[in-house]
Amino acid sequence: MGMHCRVCLKKPAMGNQKTYRGKAKYLGGVGKKITGINKRVYKPNLQCIRVDENGATVRKWVCVQCIRSGRIARPIIRKPFSTVVV
Repeated sequence: MGMHCRVCLKKPAMGNQKTYRGKAKYLGGVGKKITGINKRVYKPNLQCIRVDENGATVRKWVCVQCIRSGRIARPIIRKPFSTVVV
């Protein structure tokens, strides 16, 4: 599958980009008019991060909303080894 979040399955969405001309009424003009409508794609903000999955650390493409809301578990970063003898 293409560009999508591996947690919430958010994917690119289609929309319109509108082009306006004229001066807004509240600024003293006669109002803004739409002079063109173009198709565009709204892409999710994906980041490739390390995720703790069933005790293993794997890399996944996850959207920022999932990262910030805490829907994923980040792995605990440990030092590789210690040479200190106790």
